[in-house]
Amino acid sequence: MLAAVGQPVPNTAHAVSVSLPSWAATVGYEEGQDWVVSKMQTGYPRFFIHLTIQELQREILRLYGRSGESVMLFPSPATAKRCQKFFYDRVEGLESGVVRILQLEPVVDKHRRHETAFSGLACAFFPKDYFGVAKQVWQHTGDGISSRRGEFCLKALKDGILQPDTVQSKSKTDDIFTKGPRRYQRPTSRNGVFHDSAASVEPVANETTNDGGDKDYPQFVEERFGRNLSVKLAQQAKIAIRRRISGCLTDDVDLDQALAQSPNNCNSRQIGLSQDDVYLYPCGMSSIFNTHRILLANAEAKGQPLRKSICFGFPYIDTLKILEKWGPGCLFYGLGSSACLDDLERRLGAGERYLALFTEFPSNPLLNSPDLQRIRTLADTYDFAVVVDETVGNFTNIDVLSRADVVVSSLTKLFSGDSNVMGGSVVLNPQSKWYAELKQTMAREYEDNYWAEDAVFMERNSRDFISRSERMNTNAEAITTILQNCPFVKQVYYPKCSPSRANYEACRTPNGGYGGLLSVTFRYPQQAVAFFDALEVQKGPSLGTNFTLACPYTILAHYTELDWTAQWGVEADLVRLSVGLEEPAELTGKIERALKAAGDVKV
Repeated sequence: MLAAVGQPVPNTAHAVSVSLPSWAATVGYEEGQDWVVSKMQTGYPRFFIHLTIQELQREILRLYGRSGESVMLFPSPATAKRCQKFFYDRVEGLESGVVRILQLEPVVDKHRRHETAFSGLACAFFPKDYFGVAKQVWQHTGDGISSRRGEFCLKALKDGILQPDTVQSKSKTDDIFTKGPRRYQRPTSRNGVFHDSAASVEPVANETTNDGGDKDYPQFVEERFGRNLSVKLAQQAKIAIRRRISGCLTDDVDLDQALAQSPNNCNSRQIGLSQDDVYLYPCGMSSIFNTHRILLANAEAKGQPLRKSICFGFPYIDTLKILEKWGPGCLFYGLGSSACLDDLERRLGAGERYLALFTEFPSNPLLNSPDLQRIRTLADTYDFAVVVDETVGNFTNIDVLSRADVVVSSLTKLFSGDSNVMGGSVVLNPQSKWYAELKQTMAREYEDNYWAEDAVFMERNSRDFISRSERMNTNAEAITTILQNCPFVKQVYYPKCSPSRANYEACRTPNGGYGGLLSVTFRYPQQAVAFFDALEVQKGPSLGTNFTLACPYTILAHYTELDWTAQWGVEADLVRLSVGLEEPAELTGKIERALKAAGDVKV
């Protein structure tokens, strides 16, 4: 049964998607129409602040806020300071001290030591009239707290266990970041805050009050793990996730077997790659933002001038925003074509230099595949890094790491599949000429803010991601064939039928398919609306879900800039389909019925 307007998809407390079941509902959401907005129980986490986090914000404002203030919550002082810096960089004339940071820490019982995950909070207070500025940081960077961390901290705050850090309050954390060279603060590990290093495999014991187990904190669904989430369990879950991403772990086994059977180092994905080259982040966009941040910090550490980056191909919206709003700017090639590479090569030959090139393989939503081999050659010749987002293709289908210096991915999508937890990853290519210096920069700059409970859910969800990927490949190809044979379908966007297929094939793994994402446009916009409204699948943001999920992508992601998207070939009536694990006959039947509805439209 399809979810009603504003209902979580799936129907769980920490759902990643939200139901917008009709074209009109999507437009209503974008326009802020009350019949939609008033029913929103959740939303995509970077765009819609979870209701539990909103409650936590209100409670923190009640306890520690000042008149006229609002607050945005972050997992660490470093992430909150980046929000503070963004304010002073972007808002002209903002007075000193207007944006302040308060660190909340758990009250620690020094006489007890427990291996229980706990969390502090970094609160960035600002004038409420500037909420839109703070929301940009939340949305674009992906570094805000997760709903599970928010749930945990809300209970701790109400119990009086989270309190202002008296040591921090005496420090200069309210100091204004001044204009000029962008300095990034090294992460700090504060007592009671759950952090780990991506290179560390040892469990970290945290000191928290337990009171004999009387504190009723939200517990992990598998009761065998006990009332409080074990730090050791979370650490082990992160190791298993990193081993899956590195290719060291491909079996669908439980956590204990996974750690016992899989090695730390494995050459199946890339020679020399190990779990220690995989870094976890709270979400996919956080992995992209922090990769850009790390590259800027690396250049600064070498005393190099900060250079623009390149965004190659029409990307998911926030990637471009990150490159434009942080650092010295961005050169945007929206078409991502051979002609674009010709122009880039002319610029480079004339002396222009860049920090890095960011691209998706294939792209979302047009499923174009850039010429990574030519990009690699240009990067080696003119000394810039190549960062590839493999979320849509995923490494079971494609090998982009051998052609990239850094590979980023949203684990929220196919890797999880269940659409109930966020996550992101960064993988460094050990064969890259940038590898040694990026490892050093990561050692200084990386901060593990991936909340313990999120990691446990992600590990469990990801155990069968390889078999799920294969099933999605098969289903998506079947749907693509039906759409291609429909006389009033204008164009189907899918790597197998794309003009850039040769670029995809150059990176396709021996047993790889073409992914589970496709897009479609129709001869007339009315047909797109009729097709979407009649389609009997869940509808809302996100992709890679185990269930088929559709959205009018351009309306949802770019409603206020439709003319701009059109110049890059992204039409307003484009419908994006993320194909799930349903039986093929069931899925194709739904597509055919929706096409019949579209064909009945009088145009």
